[in-house]
Amino acid sequence: MGGMDIAVVTFVVVVILVLFAGIKTVPQGYRYTVERFGRYTRTMEPGLNLIIPFIDRIGSKLSVMEQVLDVPTQEVITKDNASVSADAVAFYQVLNAAQAAYQVADLENALLNLTMTNIRSVMGSMDLDELLSNRDTINDRLLHVVDEAANPWGIKITRIEIKDIAPPKDLVDAMARQMKAEREKRAQVLEAEGSRNAQILRAEGAKQSAILQAEGQREAAYREAEARERLAEAEAKATRMVSEAIAAGDVQAINYFVAQKYTEALAAIGTANNQKIVLMPMEASSLIGSLGGIGAIAREVFGDAAAASQRQRQSTPRTGPSLPLEKPEDRS
Repeated sequence: MGGMDIAVVTFVVVVILVLFAGIKTVPQGYRYTVERFGRYTRTMEPGLNLIIPFIDRIGSKLSVMEQVLDVPTQEVITKDNASVSADAVAFYQVLNAAQAAYQVADLENALLNLTMTNIRSVMGSMDLDELLSNRDTINDRLLHVVDEAANPWGIKITRIEIKDIAPPKDLVDAMARQMKAEREKRAQVLEAEGSRNAQILRAEGAKQSAILQAEGQREAAYREAEARERLAEAEAKATRMVSEAIAAGDVQAINYFVAQKYTEALAAIGTANNQKIVLMPMEASSLIGSLGGIGAIAREVFGDAAAASQRQRQSTPRTGPSLPLEKPEDRS
């Protein structure tokens, strides 16, 4: 092999090496920056890319996939001087590879320190009770502040989540006692409300009972008054009938009236509770005469009724066999 052949082979080998040096493959999810004589020129996208060998070179290889940044535990002094421990996790994504490569040195460390500083700042501006009950508010405020600070670096902070907030043990015990006191207070309030409602219901029941009782008494009084009115009407009617009979000269009506009142007076005296033995002078003949008047009136009334019934039976023809009539001479 002569000198010309060696030169040709060497040239071919150099060309192949130059081609291999100028061909770059970028995997999916990454971005490569290209520098020419140390100055940024462009960003290579995923796939096959060509650069000028020995003039251009790869500057930084950055992942544009969403990445997780674990924030270590931080000691935070709250607004009301309570010491708590908090740790978090942050998610970020590279949107501009050139800014992430040339605007900040050690991107991950910068994001970590930025997140830790803002955790202490945001949580330190809140009271302990607000801190423990408003994690969503803390996450939103941290996301807004850190994302705004990392925006010049070509970084998008997608989420920041507080994983745990741990107060000191003595503070946890005090919170437990406070929670127990609050629950006892609520139990007492509920018990008092239940007692009040029971008393209200009992009062309403008594009120309804009194109303119904009053209505019943009113109805009874109305019925009693109506009965007394009818009794008075009956007595007035009876008195009027007796008066008319007396005016007509009926002596038996006078006897009936006097006997009735006399008998009622004797019955009232005999049934009195304050007397067991009644001694009083009285004429038996007066009572007997009165009773005789009553009997006469009754005989007159019932006798007239019997006579009328007898006359009616005699006027009715009989359908049975006829009996022989007694002749006057037979009776003699």
